[in-house]
Amino acid sequence: MTMRINILYLRDFHNLIIFTPINRFQIMNVKTDTKERFTVLKPMDSDITAEKTSELQRILTELLKLENPNVVVNFDEVENTCPELVQMLIEMHEKFYQDDHSFVICGIPDSLMEKLTELEMEDVLNVTPTESEAWDIVQMEEIERELLNGED
Repeated sequence: MTMRINILYLRDFHNLIIFTPINRFQIMNVKTDTKERFTVLKPMDSDITAEKTSELQRILTELLKLENPNVVVNFDEVENTCPELVQMLIEMHEKFYQDDHSFVICGIPDSLMEKLTELEMEDVLNVTPTESEAWDIVQMEEIERELLNGED
């Protein structure tokens, strides 16, 4: 069974409202900033629960369908995370790179970094301390892809 997800974007401070077929909706406060080559997604909730992790995954999956789906996820406002978030980030990282797109995480809380370190994933995922460093990675990967595609 395929579930259709509609995402409504409200201007300025974006609340992503996700409607499911059973007329139930969840609200996850997310600030989005669309740049020329990527989108910055910044959860504004201090706690990311398992339910919000699922919502974030659906949002990221929808972003993969955009013309330029490179994404920076900025966790500056997040203080507490759930174990499901780590696995979701690993899965989304793989999906983005399989589709030849960038996926960079920045501003992660210490608890999330500890979980990534335990799983030895802090060097596998693109993790940066700041958003501007994340932007640099996306832009460098875009240039690299352009150069590699130009050699064919």
